Amino acid sequence: MKVAVLGCGGLGHVHARIYAGMEEVSLTAVCDIDAGRADRLAEELGVAAYADFRDMLEEAEFDVISIAVPSWLHHAYAVQAARAGKHVICEKPIALTAEDARDMIDVCEANGVRLFIGHVVRFFPDYVHLKQTLDNGAIGKPGVAHASRKGGHPAATHPWYADEAKSGGVIVDLMIHDLDFLRWSFGEVARVYGMVRNEELLEYALVTLEFESGAVANVEAYWGYPGQFQTKAELAGSGGIVQTSSLDSSSVRVHRRESASENGPFVAIPGSPSFHSPYELELKHFIACIRGEAEPAVTAQDALRALEIALAAKQSSQTGHPVQLAPAAQGYHGGDHR
Repeated sequence: MKVAVLGCGGLGHVHARIYAGMEEVSLTAVCDIDAGRADRLAEELGVAAYADFRDMLEEAEFDVISIAVPSWLHHAYAVQAARAGKHVICEKPIALTAEDARDMIDVCEANGVRLFIGHVVRFFPDYVHLKQTLDNGAIGKPGVAHASRKGGHPAATHPWYADEAKSGGVIVDLMIHDLDFLRWSFGEVARVYGMVRNEELLEYALVTLEFESGAVANVEAYWGYPGQFQTKAELAGSGGIVQTSSLDSSSVRVHRRESASENGPFVAIPGSPSFHSPYELELKHFIACIRGEAEPAVTAQDALRALEIALAAKQSSQTGHPVQLAPAAQGYHGGDHR
């Protein structure tokens, strides 16, 4: 299978190098409006370089396009690629508006191509372990979750992040990772309440999710945090807690309620640190899905729903009122591209 990469920045480099190392994939071309950046990556990997996406569509041979460009460009390039008959793997968020996201889904379906969105947290071993621990009943009935994701402001080096019309802001760009993970873990979200503080090179958001199951989650995202980038997540149920922190070397811990056979209130069971790149796991999975060898671990519909939750949180932060989400069964019913 032949693959091309659009965008030769940080994640574009990641995608291209992963594809170049895949035995079942042939990376044929890279593209970036910064011709020098495209040339350097192309020379490193021994592929063709383009500065114009239309030229790459017309001249390069590829079946799949990986889109790793700024968020506000996702819709336009995904639609162009789909109409050219290319399968689309796109970084999150799927788009900046629900309308654009639905259009991407519809155009891909109409042109018989697959659409995958890079909600990579679903491929982080620690987060997979959290979900598995919840699913196997180790912590009982889920009740409360906490998640946080914080780091420096990306606008310090990439100014477009400061323009909410291009990045979507800290909720749509950063918090959406945890919004998707929590929906994956706890089910559909019924109501959202959000607060945002936004100053120069500082944007902090605190969002409360109420799930249809009755569970509740508090989610933090912080651009402009003065310390190192870090993530934390904790799922609590009727029988215990499972938690992970990127600051711990062995980061998944399960704490169960005291039983007659235990000497203390909690027993810690550390998980294994991740040894494989989640991006590699993700891209290999998407390629396997395109080949018909696997079912998607995360669908375009999941990405749309995560965006809808993020947009509801933004709306709540602007109005000061909770936002009720339409039940998933009453929502959008575009194809799932299987």
